[in-house]
Amino acid sequence: MNHTNTEKKTKPVAPKVKELIANTKSVILATVDAEGNPNSSYAPFVQVEQTFYILVSFMARHTKNLSEGRKTSVMFIEDESATKQIYARERLTLEATTSQIERDSEIWNNVIAKLKETHGKVVDVISEMGDFILIALQPVKGSYVNGFGSAYFVDSNLEIIEHRNDVNHQSK
Repeated sequence: MNHTNTEKKTKPVAPKVKELIANTKSVILATVDAEGNPNSSYAPFVQVEQTFYILVSFMARHTKNLSEGRKTSVMFIEDESATKQIYARERLTLEATTSQIERDSEIWNNVIAKLKETHGKVVDVISEMGDFILIALQPVKGSYVNGFGSAYFVDSNLEIIEHRNDVNHQSK
């Protein structure tokens, strides 16, 4: 049975992209290496304007992928313990470009201070370690889901472009 636009649909839930980001302390990272092999990980982050920043170690596989500007996707997702329906967890997935921030630059110092404010004194220790670098994640485009029948396209400014109602769910 195909569900079409004429059948009863679930009413979309109002998007709350900024609230999801504000309630999330770490971002899930999806990167690829030079051979195209996928890698997933996570990192604590801070947001400054529309850019996300992560402080990561070169000992982690994802850091090389990020520092070399390979394709990257990031996901912010509702905590499992807070969700009412595990199949419909609120989430924001973004394609992002990456760039490394020069150590001791004005941006470095400002972001490190914000990371410390957000994530504690551990940032003082790891930011002084030579293998840790600061990466900027600049959103390109993405999608936001906050329930069944409630999915949206998102632009680089984290604004909702449109409801994703052009693809209908199908069942047997």
